[in-house]
Amino acid sequence: MSTTVETARSSVIVAIDGPSGTGKSSTSKAVAAALGLSYLDTGAQYRAITWWMLTNGVDVSDPEQIATAAAKPVIVSGTDPSAPTITVDGVDASGPIRTQEVTSKVSAVSAVPEVRNLITALQRSIAAAATGGIVVEGRDIGTTVLPDADLKIFLTASPEARAARRSGEVKGSDLTATREALIKRDAADSGRKTSPLAKADDAVEVDTTELTLQQVIECVVTLVEGKRVAA
Repeated sequence: MSTTVETARSSVIVAIDGPSGTGKSSTSKAVAAALGLSYLDTGAQYRAITWWMLTNGVDVSDPEQIATAAAKPVIVSGTDPSAPTITVDGVDASGPIRTQEVTSKVSAVSAVPEVRNLITALQRSIAAAATGGIVVEGRDIGTTVLPDADLKIFLTASPEARAARRSGEVKGSDLTATREALIKRDAADSGRKTSPLAKADDAVEVDTTELTLQQVIECVVTLVEGKRVAA
């Protein structure tokens, strides 16, 4: 009996959404590792398909070309939070997807409905296969991908704090330019017709502006553990 209850408690599905620079990835990986859950970076999947299109000569300013090519690449995501992986057609894409070129094009590619439909289906299948529970981070997880997630969290932070964090990750980056790029990406992600960046009505909002990463992690772990006990 206790084993069944423990299994039910551990197989929690956590959706963590929010814009860039709020600490989503670092928090999600750490929480998953601390609680023995799988982890999925959905943004990496959109970056991966964008990288594949750029590499294969698809005009990413043309939604029709993007839609036609969307089903061609095979994207596989590893869900170990201590060493998440992503491959495209069997090739390790973890490095190439983080380039500035991909960053500047990913919003345009991910706005195309055919791309979102395919990647959303992939994300749902990964979450369904994670029998021990999973932390899924992105921009539309609580609203579109996993609307029935056991716990939904929306991370926010001021544009200044987010820009400072992102500039710290990219050597030699300009703080003002980084802030402007983040605001531009927010507008693109929030304004797209298909699965825009938005806080789910039943999500817990956590403002990370004045919090250290460790404080954010502890806050989310507490929320997840509370949900497990309630279950």
